[in-house]
Amino acid sequence: MKLTGGQIVCESLLREGVKVVFGIPGGALIPLYDTLPQYPKLRHILTRHEQGAAHAADGYARATGKVGVAFGTSGPGATNLVTGIACAHMDSIPTVFITGQVARNSIGKDAFQETDVTGITLPITKHNYLVMNASDIAEAIKEAFFIAKTGRPGPVLVDIPKDVFTELAEFVYPEQVNLPSYTTNTTIDGNQIDPHQIEVAADTINNAARPVILAGHGVIFSDSYDELLEIAEKAQIPVITTLLGISSFPETNRLSVGMPGMHGMAYASLAIDEADVLIGLGMRFDDRVTGDTSKFAPNAKVVHIEIDPTEINKNIHAIAPVVGDLKHALKLLIPQIQSRSNEEWIQRIEELKIAHPLMRESHSEDLLPQHIIQAISKATSGNAIVVTGVGQHQMWAAQHFTFTRRNSFITSGGLGTMGFEVPAALGAQIGRPEEVVWSIAGDGGFQMTMSELATIKENNIPVKFAIFNNNNLGMVRQWQEIFHGKNYVAVNYTGNPDFVKLAEAFGILGLRVDKRSDIVDTIRKASEHDGPVVIDFVIPSEQSVYPMIPAGTSTEQLMEEPERGMAR
Repeated sequence: MKLTGGQIVCESLLREGVKVVFGIPGGALIPLYDTLPQYPKLRHILTRHEQGAAHAADGYARATGKVGVAFGTSGPGATNLVTGIACAHMDSIPTVFITGQVARNSIGKDAFQETDVTGITLPITKHNYLVMNASDIAEAIKEAFFIAKTGRPGPVLVDIPKDVFTELAEFVYPEQVNLPSYTTNTTIDGNQIDPHQIEVAADTINNAARPVILAGHGVIFSDSYDELLEIAEKAQIPVITTLLGISSFPETNRLSVGMPGMHGMAYASLAIDEADVLIGLGMRFDDRVTGDTSKFAPNAKVVHIEIDPTEINKNIHAIAPVVGDLKHALKLLIPQIQSRSNEEWIQRIEELKIAHPLMRESHSEDLLPQHIIQAISKATSGNAIVVTGVGQHQMWAAQHFTFTRRNSFITSGGLGTMGFEVPAALGAQIGRPEEVVWSIAGDGGFQMTMSELATIKENNIPVKFAIFNNNNLGMVRQWQEIFHGKNYVAVNYTGNPDFVKLAEAFGILGLRVDKRSDIVDTIRKASEHDGPVVIDFVIPSEQSVYPMIPAGTSTEQLMEEPERGMAR
């Protein structure tokens, strides 16, 4: 049958199982939007900014494991998507972005709202397409989804000129893709994995006295929760998680050791220092974990299981490099791992936890951010989906929420995107509508994308927002305090809005907490409300995140908080 290019886009999305799309129409996209009413099974969420659409698609993908989809028009619409595309790229999130382009006869002529979006996004996508004929749309979208979700996931962009949306073409959706140059390092039975490297990995682990697992985002991508738990408990190996690996392993398990690195638990970083074998699972040894790579895990032999071969030996040398899908690799590895007890090593880590507690007992009535996170964790029994932006609030959430539920922590890791917290929470809640979603936000990042509160209200998305309002760009202020002689420049907000009135202006319940004794009741009130809620937590401006290992250093420079009766 012959369809227009716009109809082919919609038909193709439905064939890929897409149920929701985030976006904003514009001149080059009007022909596509013109067809949307013909496809009621495609739910369109009208965001207030294309960056919000991109982050919402990202949050949806992280929460569901499905491919997130966002639309943007040509020129500024497409460039507004770029930050969200880069964020998805850095964190390997399966997303497909469909952008409109000026008509074919205007390309290269500096036409109104013309931008070379494929050129702009080339470094931040797994692949991108400029589709010049309606007859090529179905194949391009089929390939885009395949590339986005296979191997190491990531974003793919499909750019389509305006007149291609109205061009008629025969619609035949391909049953499979033909990409002979594209390799994914995955098979159903894992037979691409080198059995010799599995043997080396098993031998290394079986001969370890002080092994630790460092679990990353790949555990979540590959649905390797059960395999991670099995290998950890079988060999009694303590499990440390990267920032994006949080919620891959239950933090109530005795073997859980938390997050390492710049603002991780001191005892987790010290355990890596003392380990004789480090098992990296689905992670890339980024600089926030390793610091000075020459001093990272100085006593450890490294086993690294990773789907992307370019990450092997890039930052940290591995004596047992296993390239392949993590779930399949662990299924091959576990039978070769010996059951054992590591009680002496586990006890040593318990000693490190006692000697370097994350937070000391405080009887202060100050409204401390740690207490807020702990109260939300307790109120939700650790079962909420937590979505954060980037900064101090992100680190406090990672440190003090007890994650017991799989895939329940959503945050911007590699790109470190302020403003992620509002639209990503919107996407996560749409993806998992029956779950409780809490967005932990900084007052700075919140204001970058707070226009999406209108989208949230319009669609009655019941996200609960906890704003940590210190009238500062808190993490920048902390660095200026510690490393720049308290030369505070451009970090103090003197014109913050009244967040309660702001919420009310959007038709959302707004609450304020400025003393510790009101935390629990306010969280309960927000939880019982059946719509979105914004809570303005007014915290002291001088709060800093500890522990801290300065960038590019090691645990030799570990900073534990000055005596303030709280975190160390």
